[in-house]
Amino acid sequence: MAKKKEEENKKKHVPVVTKKSIQFLEKYINNPAPTGYEWEGQKLWLDYLKPYIDEHFIDNYGTAVGVINPKASYKVVIEAHADEISWYVNYITSDGLIYVIRNGGSDHQIAPSKRVNIHTEKGLVKAVFGWPAIHTRHGDKEQAPELKNIFLDCGCTTKEEVEKLGIHVGCVITYEDEFMVLNDRYYVGRALDNRVGGFMIAEVARLLKENKKKLPFGLYIVNSVQEEIGLRGAEMIAQRIKPNVAIVTDVTHDTTTPMINKIIQGDLSAGKGPVVSYAPAVQTNLNKLLIKTAEKNDIPFQRQASSRSTGTDTDAFAYSNGGVPSALISLPLRYMHTTVEMVHKEDVDNVISLIYQSLLNIKADQDFREFS
Repeated sequence: MAKKKEEENKKKHVPVVTKKSIQFLEKYINNPAPTGYEWEGQKLWLDYLKPYIDEHFIDNYGTAVGVINPKASYKVVIEAHADEISWYVNYITSDGLIYVIRNGGSDHQIAPSKRVNIHTEKGLVKAVFGWPAIHTRHGDKEQAPELKNIFLDCGCTTKEEVEKLGIHVGCVITYEDEFMVLNDRYYVGRALDNRVGGFMIAEVARLLKENKKKLPFGLYIVNSVQEEIGLRGAEMIAQRIKPNVAIVTDVTHDTTTPMINKIIQGDLSAGKGPVVSYAPAVQTNLNKLLIKTAEKNDIPFQRQASSRSTGTDTDAFAYSNGGVPSALISLPLRYMHTTVEMVHKEDVDNVISLIYQSLLNIKADQDFREFS
């Protein structure tokens, strides 16, 4: 009986993204845009978005904003962040090896044997995270990967050789892994956290344009920089836009894979729909609007509770400008901050649909306060 119901639900799902959309997503994911160096990714994103907006602007640090109905006084933001975790060159040894520090929450445990691109003014330089062969490590005494012992090898044998390639302390480093579709069910790649969010809000703009929807407010489609090091891009752009409402989308953990404690992390699964969050920064009545919208439009959704903060740009918007009603719609993701992040295709469609339908339910000058 349960299997039959599951099959019925699957038949109901109608894809939102198009083949053209996925071509953009693949190009966008494959393009490196590390924290602090998001410019090239932002150019790609804006080029895709421009047919669906009235105007756009970019701030001094690279946050990109597309605007629909810019003259409206009531302003609604839909937001994601554009940056990906990466590494910095920190120290070059006399024999040509390179030690690194994090730029964002890069995971030292996945680094050994990964291929990388070192970004220099002369162009990309290929390198690998080396690691001692298993034959040379000894049982219980062998070292685990740590920030202090992972290193890059770019094929040089002296510091001078490394420097001639254009590599210096402060050069940024990204993994070279690329986008793929797994089992016709999952999008897989590095930096789905949270470039897939930028993709989803751009798709919302596309749907509004194609369906000829006229919003009674100004819509600001925001792709923020520097989330991975403390929500900095969102902090800056919130002060500039001064929105009345903000709906943020980011990823959250699929907790169904091994070694994740559901008692601590909650019970969330890729393929079961967008995740709405409960947290102090999430404005209660705006959150209720999202939930009612999901129920009315038969969009499956899940719930997540946060203790003190969401850890996303939601917090930055909520606590800006004297308090902005803000809410979070998350996309369940497997293997966060690895190069094989996975999201379910249907969840992507459903996040897009939930944001789109929620915008259609927001009125001009809507007051989300409990009482006044």
